[in-house]
Amino acid sequence: MKRPFYHYVTIGIVVLYLIIPLLGTFLYSFATEWNHTVLPEGLSFEWYQRLFSDSRFIDAFIRSLLISLGTTAIAVLIIVPTVCAVILYAPKLEKYIQAITVMTYAIPGIILAVGLIRSYSDFQLSKILIVMGAYFVCVIPYMYQGTRNSLRNINGAALMEAAEVLGASRWGAFRHVIVPNIIPGILVSALLSFSILFGEFVLINMIVGTRFETVQLYLFAQTSKSGHMASAIVVCYFVLMALITALIIKATSSRKTKKRAAPKKTWFKLTLPKKEAVKS
Repeated sequence: MKRPFYHYVTIGIVVLYLIIPLLGTFLYSFATEWNHTVLPEGLSFEWYQRLFSDSRFIDAFIRSLLISLGTTAIAVLIIVPTVCAVILYAPKLEKYIQAITVMTYAIPGIILAVGLIRSYSDFQLSKILIVMGAYFVCVIPYMYQGTRNSLRNINGAALMEAAEVLGASRWGAFRHVIVPNIIPGILVSALLSFSILFGEFVLINMIVGTRFETVQLYLFAQTSKSGHMASAIVVCYFVLMALITALIIKATSSRKTKKRAAPKKTWFKLTLPKKEAVKS
């Protein structure tokens, strides 16, 4: 069936709406001057050279990676088994998890930051740990939804029951049957969580400030100094997200290919009671 022409026009307008700001940012990060012409008056790698030669940017980038990857890893290790246990064995409790995920959307970042500062001001606790705890709460909806959808797609309850009937323990069935089948969903949720945490500004700025400067704080400081440097930072951020997305897509696709090509192996044995010889 041939699609109407206005469908392609609508898609083209949406694509232009999304690409033009990125293209403008990309060109401005290379421009020497761009004031009186449609296109940049000259192109140069000067801003990227300044950026990567600045030790503040390198340190901020490493801090952002550490706090984002650390929180995402902790979220995967805690939320995925919890969601699987609730959905597979205690589905009545799922409504409470859904209420928690909704509450995280209802609390603005500024109110959350002020509440954390007032709550932990009397405790001798590292503010980095407080931020990581707040980040953990922020990524709960994404990890929960991704894990839940993956379990629904593979019919996790039926797989778990079949594995237990064949002699597998609950932990063994979860590790060898459930997790390999929901890894694509976990990776997508983890990528989404990491990208959100890597670009977070409000909590880290209000709770810690420049004492633990991340990429977003460094970007905020550069916006008042040089728009070219700020554009270069944004381009580096998009490149990093594109590389991570490409690696995850390649990993998940190669995993599916290997699964189809490799012969199926059973890691548990079906044991049946031995029949006693009938005495004649």
